[in-house]
This record gives sequence, structure tokens and C-alpha cells, in this order.
Amino acid sequence: MPITEYAQAREEVSASDAREETPASSEKVETRPLLHDHVLGDPIQSQSTIRRMKEKAKSILPDSLFLSLLHRKCIGRYPRLARPATFNEKILQRNLRPDPRYVRLTDKLDVREYVAAKLGEDHLVPLIAAPDVFTRAVFDSLPDAFVMKANHGSTFVEIVRNKSETTFERLQELSERWLSTSFYWVARERHYRRIKPRIFFEKLLLDRKGRVPADFKVHCFGGHAGRPLMYILLITDRFGNNTHGDVFDAQWRHMDVMIGPYTRSAEPPPRPDNLEAVLKAATIMAEDFDYVRVDLYAPDNRVYFGELTFTPGAGVLPFTPDHIDYEWGQLLEASTGL
Repeated sequence: MPITEYAQAREEVSASDAREETPASSEKVETRPLLHDHVLGDPIQSQSTIRRMKEKAKSILPDSLFLSLLHRKCIGRYPRLARPATFNEKILQRNLRPDPRYVRLTDKLDVREYVAAKLGEDHLVPLIAAPDVFTRAVFDSLPDAFVMKANHGSTFVEIVRNKSETTFERLQELSERWLSTSFYWVARERHYRRIKPRIFFEKLLLDRKGRVPADFKVHCFGGHAGRPLMYILLITDRFGNNTHGDVFDAQWRHMDVMIGPYTRSAEPPPRPDNLEAVLKAATIMAEDFDYVRVDLYAPDNRVYFGELTFTPGAGVLPFTPDHIDYEWGQLLEASTGL
């Protein structure tokens, strides 16, 4: 499946399947009305009704069936859940039967204690606040620059370079939207159901040139058996207009591979001076797992932890060329049967 179609498919799934349900509660919140319902009036109402009917139908599908259909939509073939062979198929199994450790280690707040014990507190992005409730007093106490995040899913990130250019009301609306979204419903990654949503604020990391540092997504295979086999997806200008994703092996050899929606750079980024420190940190964080993706930042010869991801792309992550899906599948040990 072409990369652009994958991005569109995931965006559509996120828009139509993310339920506004707090995982810690059994009470569902009514889905927010679509903006264009109010702007365009009655002609759209029937379309909105049809869409909600489709959403309701999707919500009652068993997880395994939903994931099979989503895999077919994003990858172009139905998965073999009973006898998985590809990387994505084995990740789908993790969605359905997650290791109990995934809950704590996927929670972006709870994992900090684990990282401090494994790597040391100096590898944690400084935490500014993790309030029970986001109030105006909390907003007023924040520094001029910060990053607002939610702990219970992906893409919940808001970079604030100058607090005077935003408002409490805007960030409050954003935080309420994040907190009311159950990330489990996006792609049925079951370990997300048990994470209690929270908002938190971290220091904004910038390099010497004032840029948000590149994101090192280090895929680690066989960490529990010693130094893992590692492949690095380096995402540059993630929050800008020139985003690229380049794949390297542990020797920083540029690979003719694309992962997910990211296209390769015309000229590959140079080998970072602190590559060995990045690989060492990833090795330490991966040592208890047969596979995990360790996300790190490495501005100005420092190494900071980002997150641990056990189900990257939720098992619907296209590779170009496609045979990488099968090759990585051979690297990833099959989990137990469904």
C-alpha cells in the first residue's frame, strides 16, 4: 500500500474510531458532534447519521475481526492471526494478548520510574508538572516554553515555544479532548485500556540551533539475549514542514527502506557524534524484552528517553519494500497462540 494511502487510512481510523471514553471508567461519553454539521446545516446531517451508524457498527466488531479489516485496509492483505509470519501479524497478536508489563511501561508518566532505575534520572526529560486537574493556576505557573502531553496514547503532543502566543482556554480544550479519548478504540491495542489518562508538562528540548531534536526510534530485536539487533528510524523535522524518516542499521548504513508514512531524505543525515551513547541507552532499555522500540532524543551529545513502544503502528505499519515485513517477522519471536 502506498505510504500516502496509509497515512490517510490511519487518519480516517483515528477520526472515526477513537471513542471519547475514559479507560478508567465504564461510562461512555457521547461523541462530540462534527463541526461541519453545524456549519453546513441539514444536508450534512444525513451524512453525519450514516457515519455514526458506521462507527457504531465498527465499535461492536470483535477486536480480532476489527484488526483483520484494518490490516487489510492499511497493508493490503488479511493477516494470519493463528500462524503469524510477518512483523505486523506478530504485533497484532501483542495487541490482542499484551504482556501485563506493557501497561506500566507504555504509560508515559509511570515509565519514568522504570527509566530512572535503568538509565538514570539524567536521561529523563525534565518534568515540569503532572497535575490532577489542568487549571488556570497550573497554566500560569508554566514557563514560557514547554511541551504538553497526555500519557495514554500516541500523537498527544503540543509544543509551546512562547506561552504568550497561546491561551489557557485553548490548551484546556485540547487537554479535555485528549483525556476524553480512549486510545484503545483507535486500533484495539488492549494494554491502553488500563492506562488512566493524565496531562503532563515537560521541558521543551531544543538543540543549539533552536530546533526540536530528531526522534531516534530504535527497533530492538532480541534484547533479552544480549546486545540486540537494532534498526534506527530517524525522524527529522517531525513538527515542521519537511519531515523525513530515514532507516539505518547500527553501523549507520542508510537503508533503502521506508516505514509508515515517512519518506527518505534526499541526502541522509550524517552519523551523530553520540551514536554509541544512543545505542547503549537503547540496549539497556531493551534488555528485558524479545522486541521493543526505544524512542530517544540526542541533542548536543545528550541522550534523553522518549518512550517504549511494544506495538508500533498497532500492527498495520506498511514497509517499503514489503518484504521487510516478512524479514522483521523472522526476527520477532512469535507470541503464544490466541
